[in-house]
Amino acid sequence: MERPPNSPGEELLKPREVAEIFGVRTTTIARWAREGRLTPSRTPGGHRRYAWPGVRRLLDQEAEPPGSEIAEDAARLYEQGWTIRQVAERFGCGYGVMRRILRTRVVLRGRGGAPRRTP
Repeated sequence: MERPPNSPGEELLKPREVAEIFGVRTTTIARWAREGRLTPSRTPGGHRRYAWPGVRRLLDQEAEPPGSEIAEDAARLYEQGWTIRQVAERFGCGYGVMRRILRTRVVLRGRGGAPRRTP
């Protein structure tokens, strides 16, 4: 993956930009920083920023997708009502990875359980 398109030439990414790359919320990025999965730098104002090489390293670690049989099984479990997090834990991968896998196979549910609308 190349640098995100909205940060050409920038060395540091905002939490929002990192969250968009992984397909997760900014609170997840903050949790990953607390867990040591990502190492933030701090601006003079105390805001977190993430170096592209560290983000890339985590992305490469999580980018190893399961085989097609596992992806089919994951989609089946999700359609049976499992959450993305439960399916990810079942197959031993991260939430963002499983979300990307499922997005290619099924229509993801919104917070209320109904399928998400696409614009």
